Order: sequence, then C-alpha cells, then structure tokens
Amino acid sequence: MEILIISAVVLPVLVGLVSTFVSDRPDETKVVYTTTATPEEVAPSPEDVAETAVPDETPVLPPSEEAQAETEVQELETVIEEPVAPELEKPEAAKTRLGRLRARLVKSNNIFSKGLLALLSQDDIDDDVWDEIEETLLTADLGSGPALELVDKLRERVTVEGTKDTEQVREMLREELINLVDPTMDRRLAVSRQEGLPSVVMVVGVNGVGKTTTVGKIGRVLVAEDHSVLFGAADTFRAAAAEQLATWGSRVGVETVRSEAEGTDPASVAFDAVQKGIESEVDTVIVDTAGRLQNKGNLMDELGKIKRVSEKQAPVREVLLVIDATTGQNGLTQAKVFTEAVNVTGIVLTKLDGSAKGGIVVAIQRQLGVPVKLIGLGEGADDLAPFDTHGFVDALIAE
Repeated sequence: MEILIISAVVLPVLVGLVSTFVSDRPDETKVVYTTTATPEEVAPSPEDVAETAVPDETPVLPPSEEAQAETEVQELETVIEEPVAPELEKPEAAKTRLGRLRARLVKSNNIFSKGLLALLSQDDIDDDVWDEIEETLLTADLGSGPALELVDKLRERVTVEGTKDTEQVREMLREELINLVDPTMDRRLAVSRQEGLPSVVMVVGVNGVGKTTTVGKIGRVLVAEDHSVLFGAADTFRAAAAEQLATWGSRVGVETVRSEAEGTDPASVAFDAVQKGIESEVDTVIVDTAGRLQNKGNLMDELGKIKRVSEKQAPVREVLLVIDATTGQNGLTQAKVFTEAVNVTGIVLTKLDGSAKGGIVVAIQRQLGVPVKLIGLGEGADDLAPFDTHGFVDALIAE
C-alpha cells in the first residue's frame, strides 16, 4: 500500500522533469533546414547532418548539347596530341645539309679512301696487292660480292689503261663505285596527296636504330617544304615511345595520334591516325612502329596488320626501313626479316659517321634491291639528308 502511494507521488514528478529536459533540447531538424537560424543556435556535427539530412530530390537534367560536345572534344584530346608552336628554326636547305653531312662522311672514311688509292697507285700491282685491295673493300662493309666485282673491274681497267697517276686512279675508282651504288635508282620520297588521299609512310626497324627520331626529322623537313603532316604513334610496346614522338610533333608543329594506354593494339592506332589524316586533309601520315626482334614472328605479323588496316583507307606509298649503319653486315640480317614482312620501298641509314663504313650502302642495296633514300650522320635536328649517289661516292674517296 505504501509502495503504491510512493509511486503515485514520484512518477508524476519524474515525468515532469523528463518533459522539461526534452523540451529544452534544440530541434536538430529545424537547424539543418531552416535558413533563419540564429548564431546562438547550436549547429549539428557533420555526422548528425549526414544521418538526418533528407536527400535532395531536385531532378538531374541531362547535359546540354554544348556540354556534350565539350566532353567529346576533351575525350578526343586524350587521343590526339595538339602541337605547340615549333621551337626549332627552319631546317637547312637540302644542299646545305648534304654538304655538311658529306664533310662529316669524308672524315669517317678517310682511311678507307687513302688506303685504296695508295694500293692502286703502286708501280707494281701484283696478286698480293689486289688481295689487299679486296680486303680493304671488305673492311668497309662493301660485301663479298660487290667487293669482288669492283676488284675485277679495277683490275681490268688498270691493265688496259696502264696508269699509275693518282688522280686518274681516283677517277677510275670513283666511276666504278658510282656504278656499284647505282645512280639509276629512284630515291624520291612519295609524300604528296594523291586522288584526295594522304600518302601513308610506315617507318620500320629494330629498337635502337633511331626510328622515332627519324620520323621527327622527316616531319621537320616536310613541314619546312610546306607539306601538312600527321604522326601516328603505333609503337605502343616501348615505354615512352609515344611521348617521344609527341614531343617531336610539338617541336615541329605536327599533330600526333597516340594511345594513352601502353600495349594498345598498334594497328588500331595506325588506323585512327590515317582516318584523322583523311579528315584533316593532310599530305602525309607518318606511322612509327615497334621493332622488337626478340618476338620476330609476332612483330612481323603486327607490321603486316598495320599496313593492311592503313591501306583500307589510304595507300601506304612508302615503307622506310631504318638501319643503324654501325651494325655493318648484321644490318643486312635485320633488313631481310623486315622485307619479308612488308614491302620495303626505301632505306634510311642512320649513324653513318663514327665507326660506320660507307660500303654498307652498296651491300644493302644489292641484297635487297631497295634504294637508300635518306642518310643520317648525327643526333641533330638537321642531321638527315636525301641520299645523293655522286656526293656520297665523292665523300668516300675524298683526300
């Protein structure tokens, strides 16, 4: 009975206290959504807001056509590297480059020319001397076949003409070397638009020979000759290859079509580059390719695929094989592999100075039946020039 009386008295008091405590707490919902809350009101913590906030039910409108177009442009820019203003001066004229390169070639082949002329100018040229002449030609990477042919021709002329005069001997050697190098070969580059389509140029070769640099230098010369050019970075397997080509493109004012992801299908990049070239109405699309010989079978298949997919849109009018001249006869082995996969139309011989021997020009042309179209004698932007038969031979036998 006493318990009931106490409960009846205490319970109302407790209820009143609780009601008073609850009524004195801030209304959290009110603080979150009311814009007229005073500074004295207690702001909720971020956690409380997250728990109590009502989701915004404002409908999300689809992006405008202008916004969609802007997004598409941004996506396109991840594929195409826009060139910045060229940093390099206008390239030297072809004649100037040829003269400068010829001077450097003279220095690298001086021993070869002096040795030959000394042997050919002797009073008594017996079989031993002719063997020395043949050996000298072989050390110049002329190749056994061309070397033997040249010795036979010289031997015949020396016997018939019977001259020992150094200048006459030099002229004989010059004439026979020119015949070996073959001045009748067409060494022009097919880089102009035809029938409303750009000329596609594929650049192939093993890694390390200077393919990407060669692409950049060719682009530089073509731009200076008022050709419009586009680069395609189809070497997607070598780290930084696309970045290197894009850098060259920026320097010479040429757009570069590339993939952002390493290991992308090279043929798809080449396809996109040719397609972009057609849309932009450029004169020439130059496609840089991979060159990993350790995967020879797969690499050659890939090169063939690049050529096929490119030709579906525009003709591949040049396939330039880049060879490091310092590799000598080993370069011939590389050349054979590439000519089996694609129809090589011309040779670019790089690093022809230093330890390189000029005879490699004759050996490559003879073995492949393909002309050397360009030669490089250094890493400079203008250290690439059209190959000139007479100028090259004159540099070989210069004093």
